[in-house]
Amino acid sequence: MSALSQPSSSPARALPDYLPARMINEFAYCPRLFYYEQVEGVFVHNEHTVEGAAQHKRVDKEGKSAPAPGDESEEPVIARSIMLSSEPHRVLAKLDLAEFAEGAAVPVDYKHGRPMKGDDGPEAWPSDIVQMGVQALVLRANGYRCDEGVVFYQKTRQRVRIVFDEATIGKAEQAIAGAWATAAAPEIPPPLVDSPKCPGCSLVGVCLPDETTWLREQGDGEAAEQLALFEGDAPRIPKKGPGRETRLLVAARVDARPLYLNTHGLSVGKSGGVLRVKDRDKVLQDVRIGDVCQVNLMGNVQISTQAVQELCERETPICYFSKGGWFYGVTAGMSTKNVFLRRAQYRLAEQPWFCLRLARRLTAGKIQNQRTMLMRNHIEPSRLDVDALKRLMARAEEAASLDELLGVEGAAASVFFGAFSGMLKRDGEWDGDPALAFDFRVRNRRPPRDPVNALLSLAYSLLAKDLTVACYAVGLDPMMGYYHQPRHGRPALALDLMEPLRPLIADSAVLSAVNTRMISERDFVRAGQAVSLTANGRKAFFRAYEQRMDTLVTHPLFDYRVSYRRLLEIQARVLAKTLEGELGEYAVFVTR
Repeated sequence: MSALSQPSSSPARALPDYLPARMINEFAYCPRLFYYEQVEGVFVHNEHTVEGAAQHKRVDKEGKSAPAPGDESEEPVIARSIMLSSEPHRVLAKLDLAEFAEGAAVPVDYKHGRPMKGDDGPEAWPSDIVQMGVQALVLRANGYRCDEGVVFYQKTRQRVRIVFDEATIGKAEQAIAGAWATAAAPEIPPPLVDSPKCPGCSLVGVCLPDETTWLREQGDGEAAEQLALFEGDAPRIPKKGPGRETRLLVAARVDARPLYLNTHGLSVGKSGGVLRVKDRDKVLQDVRIGDVCQVNLMGNVQISTQAVQELCERETPICYFSKGGWFYGVTAGMSTKNVFLRRAQYRLAEQPWFCLRLARRLTAGKIQNQRTMLMRNHIEPSRLDVDALKRLMARAEEAASLDELLGVEGAAASVFFGAFSGMLKRDGEWDGDPALAFDFRVRNRRPPRDPVNALLSLAYSLLAKDLTVACYAVGLDPMMGYYHQPRHGRPALALDLMEPLRPLIADSAVLSAVNTRMISERDFVRAGQAVSLTANGRKAFFRAYEQRMDTLVTHPLFDYRVSYRRLLEIQARVLAKTLEGELGEYAVFVTR
């Protein structure tokens, strides 16, 4: 058990009156899956769940009502979608179909997959047998005789008969008891280890079974040593857990893409399964809603109620920005049901020791990544700057207060941005307004007074948006941070998570946009002292930013390659597991 978890002092959790038979199936398959779906209310669709839901819609059509218990009529009655409960076991079951004849009931459950291969032919999977046993208990509790059932596997169109003997009923009762105990437990069950069940699970991206197991096994040993960031240019990173690799069980990239709309007067509506973008009455673009992971509205862009409702139902966030790129906020659906995670988040936010410990790691990780970036990209990095950042990394790990840490971070930023111009490539002399030249001297903002600072401000705004979205997706409150203390209107936790990633994503996107000439001096305008991007300039930088987010990077702890966009959610989930006490330390992402 982690030092962060304190189950004895945790408030009691309200339990439901009944557990569904489907949840008992999940418990028998994987107790951790049961905990996520039943206790935390987390559910994610994949191709298997979508196919299963569609097949159940076809099965759940109206039929005859179930006969009364004790009805000995010989004429068979087939009833569908029967909802029954058992008071003694506190379970309820929705039967897909049941065949009644001569006082006996035979439940039939439809599964979208295929049966297990047995020595004597097809067999039902163990978790399906448990679920059928629960259905038998429910039928018996309602006065029906129930001696056998059938599981129909639609993939192979095979019926598998199950006899409800003492062993089968005993397994069902044991699973019910285990599920109730797990629902009341203060901690989530550990993940399965090297299980073949994990790759096809819809919640594998939430559970992170191999990653969680690896970090738990490392404890405060190798992983903590890797994250100390003291010695050498690149610390030795253990690649594997004891005797096995960390499998990449989630897609390396996110298939859906963000939609950016930054032209004044555009409107977005819903037409069937697409988002329709219009300029007055002219249709500019149709985008399949399923291909969009977020909608970003810059300035005065309108969106219809129908589009908002559809996006909320799909849990696709809508992000709002000012014309200049200031991040205003997010509209999102009711995606986060895990109040227990937020309770843990708020509890630890009141603990100064935890805030400081996490802030040290985040700041040290940021300085490590700044140092790495400087050594990789500078034409001729100064040894004085490289050594200074190394010393500041060590100071960050030893800071006695958040105020001292802010001073260390500021000193590191001064060194890093003092050398930033050496990472910019210039093609000839700019003969226009000198204020629009890529001549970076010092970091400035509100307003930015040169093109590079305008790009940095927009990049940080986009990254803050993406980490706010990641917090919502995981169930964290983006406004309650640890290093960035709460302040009205500031997504403090998103800014916390953002610190180590600023150099790797935002700063790198700016360098790429300038050095590859995706952005030119003509993409900026000046108003007084303020410099801002034109509409075409913003569009070009969105491409540069998304290219960076789509770049594959090797995770230094898990040794698999994922995109930076996928990495944001992985890091947010690792933090969530730390806050809930499942992991002892937050594993900051650093690169070599």
